[in-house]
Amino acid sequence: MQFDDKFLQEMGLSAMPEDQKQKFLDYVQEELEVRIGERISKGLTEAQLSEFDTITDPAEAAKWLEKNRPDYREIVNRTIEEMKDEIRANRARLVGAPQS
Repeated sequence: MQFDDKFLQEMGLSAMPEDQKQKFLDYVQEELEVRIGERISKGLTEAQLSEFDTITDPAEAAKWLEKNRPDYREIVNRTIEEMKDEIRANRARLVGAPQS
C-alpha cells in the first residue's frame, strides 16, 4: 500500500498542514508494521519467529508467510482497514479543525 498524498486525500486529510503530512505518513507506515507484526506473530511459535527473523528478501518472506501463516493477507487487510477507520474517526483533529 502506498502512503502518499493520494492516501491523505482518500482519508480526507488533504487540508493537513504541509509540514505534518510526511510525519503522519511515516507514523501510519510504522504503526501498521508494528500492528501487523504483532498480530501475525501471535500465531507463530518461537522457532518460527526465529526462522522468520532470518529472512531478508521480501519475496521469500511472503512465501514463508504463505506457508506458515496462510491467513497473513487477511490480517494485513483487516489491520489496514482498522487503521483507516481510526484515521477517518479522527480526521477533524488530524487536520487541526475543531471537532463537532
